[in-house]
Amino acid sequence: MRSLLVIGIGMGEAGHLTFRAADAMARADLFLLLDKGEAAQPLVARRAALIARFGKPGHRLVELASPRRVRPVLPGEGEKEAGRAAYQASVAAWHGERATLFAGLIRDMGAEETAALLVWGDPMLYDSTLRVAESAAALLTAEGHEGFALEVEPGLTALQLLCAAHRIPLNGIGAPVLVTTGRRVAEATPDTADFAVLLDDGTGLAALHARGWAGTVFWAANLGTEDERLIAGPLPAVADAIRAARAEVKARAGWVMDVWLARAG
Repeated sequence: MRSLLVIGIGMGEAGHLTFRAADAMARADLFLLLDKGEAAQPLVARRAALIARFGKPGHRLVELASPRRVRPVLPGEGEKEAGRAAYQASVAAWHGERATLFAGLIRDMGAEETAALLVWGDPMLYDSTLRVAESAAALLTAEGHEGFALEVEPGLTALQLLCAAHRIPLNGIGAPVLVTTGRRVAEATPDTADFAVLLDDGTGLAALHARGWAGTVFWAANLGTEDERLIAGPLPAVADAIRAARAEVKARAGWVMDVWLARAG
């Protein structure tokens, strides 16, 4: 039976792979690389370097253009529900296109072959790959195909790397932490003492600063790489430095992935 391996790779450094993840890569007959355009080439190159190091002799690379998510024009203030509906509809359409792509890859594989997808961080945290794989399986089942076996290998998350880099615990003693996105923070300040933010293009942190939020932020970009940057301090004091560092990292590396933890207390 065909198999699909979904493998967490942390920030794409060899040292971020678990032993099990490295073993899984060595079992794959082919690797799917989704090309998201010229701006994402450095990220494709990081995946390709891992594959060259840990893939078995004779493996194949299948490079396909990644479907682009059509980003809707969101309504203004006072129409947040309509905005969320438009956002969710655009994501659902994007996931559907990716599922069709995955199904086509599986359909074209040999009957006993194993394919692998390398996922930033860990597949369970703000990543669509497992949902898309489930939808691809449903498409194949609907056409009478036997489908595929799915295996998942976890990886280091950005939150783990952030806390290790700043040498801090994620949570206060017995306290909860909200894990959210930059888009959500841009809409409203989380009603919790501590919150961790991923998928922020800078607008979430900027909106929080504009509202006068005065808690402490622990921020990091491109963790575990030669372009890693760390900044921590009260948001009013470090907001400008974070904005400048983010732009600098993106200009130098060609990409930026940042994550931050906010403590109100």
